[in-house]
Amino acid sequence: MLTFPPTVRVFLCTRHTDLRQGFDRLAALVVGHLELDPLCGHLFVFKNKRADRLKILYWDCSGYCLWYKRLEAGTFAFPESGVAEHGQAGREIRSADLLMLLEGIDPARAQRRTRYHRPVS
Repeated sequence: MLTFPPTVRVFLCTRHTDLRQGFDRLAALVVGHLELDPLCGHLFVFKNKRADRLKILYWDCSGYCLWYKRLEAGTFAFPESGVAEHGQAGREIRSADLLMLLEGIDPARAQRRTRYHRPVS
């Protein structure tokens, strides 16, 4: 079970990524496409074209970490890339949405009860 502190934010790259790329190339994508700092400690999620593999890049204060998952059957239910139409190559999701995505649950179809969420500045 993965758990994240509330200060960790999760960003999805909505563009398909060649997952043969390693730490430095993915960090360059974070800077170039997402326009974020890869050294901030947040999670950056990349998927391949078939959406059956993903990589998560993060910085843990001493170096980059890379988490890779390949599905033997099925695909990941990534949110639609509607945000990318407005020039952005990524979008932010909740850490709970990332966990659902990893478990095969489509976060867009999940029924949520109303909860208070403090705005992120």
